[in-house]
Amino acid sequence: MDLLNDILSTLNLKGTLYFRTEFSGKWAVTVPPLAEAARFHLLVKGQCHVRIGEDQFQVLSPGDIILVPKGRSHILSDAPQKTAPPLEKIMSESGYKGDGLLVYGCKSAGLQTQMVCGHFSFRPGADHPILRRLPDFITVTAADRKKLPLLDESLRLIAERVFTESLGSIAAVTRLSEIVFMEILQSAMSTSDQQSFMLEALRDARIAKSLQLIHRNPDKTWTVDSLASEVAMSRSRFSERFRILVGETPMTYLAQWRLQKSLELLGDTRWPIQQV
Repeated sequence: MDLLNDILSTLNLKGTLYFRTEFSGKWAVTVPPLAEAARFHLLVKGQCHVRIGEDQFQVLSPGDIILVPKGRSHILSDAPQKTAPPLEKIMSESGYKGDGLLVYGCKSAGLQTQMVCGHFSFRPGADHPILRRLPDFITVTAADRKKLPLLDESLRLIAERVFTESLGSIAAVTRLSEIVFMEILQSAMSTSDQQSFMLEALRDARIAKSLQLIHRNPDKTWTVDSLASEVAMSRSRFSERFRILVGETPMTYLAQWRLQKSLELLGDTRWPIQQV
C-alpha cells in the first residue's frame, strides 16, 4: 500500500491554479492565509523573495518551487520586504478578472518576473499528523529537481503549458499540480534534514508497517499489543517510537483515521448515511 497516496486521497487532495503572474519593476504582494490548504509558487522567470512570518526568508531562482503547506500568509516581492499590499488590492489595480495573466508593475522597467501560483485544498474537516507536522515551507530548487525526474518533468510541463491558451492547458496543469504536491512530499522524505515531522514515520520500516495495517483494516479491533506484535517490537518501545514519529499514540491515530474515513464516506453521495 502507498501510504502517502492513501492519506492524500482520503483527505481529498485537489490542486487549483489561481493565477499566472507577470510582474515588472518594483513589486510586492501579501498572499492571505487560507485554511485547509497548501499554497505553491513556481518561479518561471526572474527572481522572487519570499517572507513567511517575521524571520523566515527564501529567495527563489528560475525553476525553483516553494510549498507553504499550512496556508500561512506570506509576502512575495522583487526585493526583501517587511510589508506589502494585499493580493486583493493588486488584483483590483491590475484589472485582473480571474483568468489569464495577472500583469502588474512598470513594464518600462524591463525587469520581469513570471510565476505560476496555486494551492492544494483538502475537504472540510481534513486532519492528519502528516499535515500538522509539516514545516512552514518546503523549497525544491532547480538543481534539486534534476534528482527527481517525475517532479522535474511535471514542473517543466506546467511552466510550458500555463503560459499558452491551448485547449485543456489549465485542466492539464491542475492535474499535474497534484502530482507535484505528492512528489514534493516524497522528496522531503528522502532528505536527511526533514526528520522532525511525520514523513519520517513513512520511511521507518516498522512504524510504516503498523500504519499500513491500520490503513488496510481500520475497522479491526487493534490494540497497542496487537500492533506491536505484528511489527515485532515490545509494547513500550513500539508505543514510544510511534508517538515520537507520528506525533500521537497508536490508539489516538487509529481513532482519528477512522474519523477521517467516515468523513470521506459522508462526502461520497453513493453511500447512504446509515452505512457510514
